[in-house]
Amino acid sequence: MRTFVRRKSTLDAGEDAILLFDNTSQLEFYLPEQKDRDHVATAISDSGKKYLTLDRRVNYLFPAQISAEKNHPKTLEFWRCLGDDLQEELNRQKVKSITVIDLTEDQTAGLYVAEGIVLGNYQFLKYFTNPEKKQRSLRDFHLISRCTDDSLLQLNAALDGTLRARDLSNEPLSTLTAPRYAEIMKEWGTELGLKVTVLEKKQIESLKMGGLLAVNRGSIDPPTFTIMEWAPQEAVNSKPIVLVGKGVVYDTGGLSLKPTANSMDFMKVDMAGSAAVVGAMVAIAESNVPVHVIGLVPATDNRPGQNAYAPGDVITMYDGTTVEVLNTDAEGRLIMADALAYAKKFDPELVIDLATLTGSAAAAIGKYGIVAMGNADETVWNELHSTADEVHERLARLPFWSEYRNLLDSDIADLKNIGGPEGGAITAGKFLEHFTDYPYVHFDIAGPSWLKKKDHYRTKNATGVGVRILFHYFMQRARKGE
Repeated sequence: MRTFVRRKSTLDAGEDAILLFDNTSQLEFYLPEQKDRDHVATAISDSGKKYLTLDRRVNYLFPAQISAEKNHPKTLEFWRCLGDDLQEELNRQKVKSITVIDLTEDQTAGLYVAEGIVLGNYQFLKYFTNPEKKQRSLRDFHLISRCTDDSLLQLNAALDGTLRARDLSNEPLSTLTAPRYAEIMKEWGTELGLKVTVLEKKQIESLKMGGLLAVNRGSIDPPTFTIMEWAPQEAVNSKPIVLVGKGVVYDTGGLSLKPTANSMDFMKVDMAGSAAVVGAMVAIAESNVPVHVIGLVPATDNRPGQNAYAPGDVITMYDGTTVEVLNTDAEGRLIMADALAYAKKFDPELVIDLATLTGSAAAAIGKYGIVAMGNADETVWNELHSTADEVHERLARLPFWSEYRNLLDSDIADLKNIGGPEGGAITAGKFLEHFTDYPYVHFDIAGPSWLKKKDHYRTKNATGVGVRILFHYFMQRARKGE
């Protein structure tokens, strides 16, 4: 496990720190002079700033007054964004190490500020010739707090899973083909104690996964189907929860070729749904969450070469359903459908899928949340909405009416793979639902998975969206089952 935020008990002389406080009396140990504390109170009040920089000659203190409603989702997000603001300031000042000192009464602010600092400080520098020239100064993060060891462990696990998901999504196709992706999952499984099984092309052919095989026909690289499993003996659930992630490592649109401008350029992120699944599995294993979870990742690229599948083709899916392909750029649902049908063999309690599935979802709500739909009961939805608000990966739940399924009727097959110009995100979800026979939730993360500019701690390019909501949902599920 990569540890990003380390606990310490005292502040070293000359060390840079962020002081979080409810009232200035809590600063007495660090600012023993009343006039200094009064100055802090007056300066913050007069400036209206989130934080105040105090020049102490040998170091900088950043007192950040926390006055919002405690533990409200907006407050938690305020703290994360504050952390991101502070890391920007620290990097401007070339600070190398920072300690967050949580003096607040309930000792929760420090965890969220540290989360914002680490996520906002993320960089993907792997392919620069001289990465050290681009590297930000801030490298080391510490926390002085009365928070529990478990809460700090869980913070680091969520950070590790999210940043690994960002790394995966930022990788170009040249270094993240479907076979290489499967290798990475196996490597991480060995590292973290996850059982990982990779089905190669011959096994996929023997299973007759027609959706995955059709999309792969234009590629020079074979497809893979990876099964990650976390099955602790003390699991609180008798039936597993299954996660399914879209693993299209690059999407040209196939023969229904995308226009290059603003569409194909960043299509390496079309596997962000699977990256979220992988990142969540990492965090779950690192935190030893007592929930039985299985992750399924069908992976391939979608190209117009070789013997590429074509509009008008009819393919037979893993479960025997025939599908008329009217648009080869609606490929994600084809590989996801095979995985969702395969998930039946686990007799799951619940299945959640994540995919950069439709432009319709991105157009509907932009980068501000996840488009969600499904047939799970209201208890599941209430838990997911609560978790989504807590981590600020909010859900916009769309209707899932049966009439949308009718838009997928084909003249020559059981289904067609697109439903027309209206309700595109929903008809994609209804297509996927056809391959399920269990409680089901669909997350379309097309909007927030890739940003063209930074949005607070959600950095430019890959954001790793989905990891934190899944991880915290499983933490909640574990507590519920105790």
